[in-house]
Amino acid sequence: MYPVEPDQGASGLPVGAAPPPPPMRRIGQRPPHGASLHGRLLLMLLLVGTLSAGDASLLNASYDVTREFYQQFNPLFSAHWKADTGQTVTINQSHGGSSAQARAVIDGLQADVVSFNQALDIDLIADKAQLIPHDWPQRLPEHSVPFTSTILFLVRKGNPKGISDWGDLIKADTGVIIPNPKTSGNGRYSYLAAWAAARAKGDDAAARAYVTALFSHVLVLDAGGRGATTTFATRGIGDVLLTFENEIHLIQQEFPAEGFTAVVPSLSILAENPVAVVETVAAKHGTTELAHAYLAYLFSDAGQELAAAHWFRPRVAAVLSRHAERFPALTLVTIDQGFGGWAKAQLHFAPGGTYDQLGTSP
Repeated sequence: MYPVEPDQGASGLPVGAAPPPPPMRRIGQRPPHGASLHGRLLLMLLLVGTLSAGDASLLNASYDVTREFYQQFNPLFSAHWKADTGQTVTINQSHGGSSAQARAVIDGLQADVVSFNQALDIDLIADKAQLIPHDWPQRLPEHSVPFTSTILFLVRKGNPKGISDWGDLIKADTGVIIPNPKTSGNGRYSYLAAWAAARAKGDDAAARAYVTALFSHVLVLDAGGRGATTTFATRGIGDVLLTFENEIHLIQQEFPAEGFTAVVPSLSILAENPVAVVETVAAKHGTTELAHAYLAYLFSDAGQELAAAHWFRPRVAAVLSRHAERFPALTLVTIDQGFGGWAKAQLHFAPGGTYDQLGTSP
């Protein structure tokens, strides 16, 4: 019913390997939860010794802008697994908008693991389909968040509209590209970042007025972040794209002649990228231990280094410290701090909620 996509670049977007991380500046970011991260990781990885050497496969249902990361992570893990167990493992990828992927798993996509851009989507699978236990954040280090990102702006060569912060996005004749908050975690984070930025200078009424104005400037609402990239970078629509930090750097690498420039706003949102084993499906496939080890390897030095190379912000403090200058400093509001958690934040996007009331959809 749901096709498994090969691990390749999105339609219209060439694939390129991320460069080795250069030295840059440190961002203030939440430290690891507890000092025993590597001990817990070691225990997880020691599980590999109990498995047979027969071939195995996994399906990872992920969101749009992780394609290039997992193109490199999957063979890295497969080589590690082969060396430790002698078992050959094939890892397949399925990509789409984070929320759309969650619905696909609920509807029957046989994913062994999920790697999304918001906890809400994993909770949805746990609540609606009971395929994932509700304590999934406690089953891996760092509350099952191997890396984070944030929302930045990407503008055209020379920044002709003079965009430097949130207020500039609602100037006359400024066209904005944001993915649909109904179907995309990318779009949801962009909406919430805009709300938090406006509320920091006023109140909820001011935030509502600003977000209403912002979405009146949105020209296209693509279903996911990669579709928004194609609209902006390939189709040439819009003056500014709001998207994840790692996607912005990928676009700059893939379209060097376009001269796209990243703009770091004064305030944005902390976008956590959680992962979980779809325990019911993995048990049926006989891949439970393999699936846990696969996700645990995201927290290894090798996985964290690769995350930094792809402009994801590592959660392991030592790795973040080695690449601190790669990530610009800015104020980051968390979903818990700014909105009281995902359950309350989701009220903005529920049927008839605040987003629907804006009345500004293209």
